[in-house]
Amino acid sequence: MVRNFDPDRPVPGDVRERILSNALHAPSAGFSQGWAFLVLEGADKERYWEVAGAQPGREDWVGRLRRAPLLVLPFAHEQAYRDRYGEPDKNRSAWTAPYWFIDTGMASLLMLLTVVDEGLGACFVGLPVPRIDAIKAEFGVPDEFAPIGAIPIGYRAPDPRSPSLRRGRRPTSEVVHRGQWGQHTG
Repeated sequence: MVRNFDPDRPVPGDVRERILSNALHAPSAGFSQGWAFLVLEGADKERYWEVAGAQPGREDWVGRLRRAPLLVLPFAHEQAYRDRYGEPDKNRSAWTAPYWFIDTGMASLLMLLTVVDEGLGACFVGLPVPRIDAIKAEFGVPDEFAPIGAIPIGYRAPDPRSPSLRRGRRPTSEVVHRGQWGQHTG
């Protein structure tokens, strides 16, 4: 994930539209497509960062994210799933998870993959919880849409290595179970 961007290189319009279009091909339970995306550039993007507010102790990190010329906020729409699964060919009791969040996350991942394919950088970050209502109000987002995060997108700039990476990735032998839980060899 990229957390520092070149503010002088905008994301070309055709690339931006490809990123957004690819998100619409994400899996969607019952083909509900309960997602929406707020695309912010220029003054609108700066307005987002002002409303989101400073995060004490994280000024450097937020400052680098703020340099991204494009910011996409994915929103999940639960009611789209409730409506779809209220139709005769569906059954709400089949839900094992809140698919409106899962599917919006998958759409976000498709955006991230497209960004990489286009030679750009991006990351997925959470929104400051105390500021969510203010962010939604500022941009006229209806109450029934829930933000799942923000995706700053742009051309990569030198990025300090995250201290979190010192932990390393968990090995497959620890997280992949084969045939039965606890069995790690195949």
